[in-house]
Amino acid sequence: MSLAAFTALYFVHLAAAMSPGPAVLLAMRTSLREGFVRGVWLAIGIGLGACIWAAAALFGLALVFKIAPGLLSVLKFAGAAYLLWLAFKMWRHASDPLETDLPRLPQDRSPLRLIWLGISTQLANPKPAVFFGTIFLTFIPPAAPLWAYAAILGIVFFNDAGWNVIVARVFSLAKTRAAYLNLKSVIERVFGGLLALLGLKLALT
Repeated sequence: MSLAAFTALYFVHLAAAMSPGPAVLLAMRTSLREGFVRGVWLAIGIGLGACIWAAAALFGLALVFKIAPGLLSVLKFAGAAYLLWLAFKMWRHASDPLETDLPRLPQDRSPLRLIWLGISTQLANPKPAVFFGTIFLTFIPPAAPLWAYAAILGIVFFNDAGWNVIVARVFSLAKTRAAYLNLKSVIERVFGGLLALLGLKLALT
C-alpha cells in the first residue's frame, strides 16, 4: 500500500471515529462520573472493539453479509436491544446521588470491566460493521501484504482509542464535572434518552 492510501484511510476512519454514537456517548458519561483514568480504560476497549470489526472486514466480513444478509438484521436488533438496556439503566439511576470525590477503582468497575464495556459497546453497534465492510474496504488493495493489515489495525486502534481519550479528557475537567454534578439527573436522562434514540434508530433503519 502507498502512503497516499494509508493517509486516505486514516482520515476517512478518523471522521467515522469522531462521529457521535454510543461509544463516544459512554466515553463522555464515564469520564464525567468517574474521571479521566477510567475514561481512558473505556477508550482502550472502544479501540479494541473497532479493531475486531476492522479485522473481520479484512478477513471477509463483506462476503459473509453478502452470503447471509439476515445476519446483519440479527446484529442490528441485538445491538439495538443492548443500547436500549444501557439507556434504561442510565434513566433508572439518574437521580441516584454521586460522590464528589473520585475513589479508587472498585471491584465492579475494574480496568478490565471498563475495557470490556468499551469492546461490547462497539460490538453491539453494527454501524461499524457496515462502515468497515463497505467504505473501509474500498481503500485497501485486494492484494495488500500482511504488514499492511497490521498497520491498518494500528490506525484503527489509534483513531478510535485516541479520539475517545480526548473526549474523556475534556469531560473529566473540573469545570465540566462541576456542571455535571449540578445537573446530574438532567444530564443522565439526556444521555439515556440519546442512547435510547440511537437504539431505536438502529432497529428501524
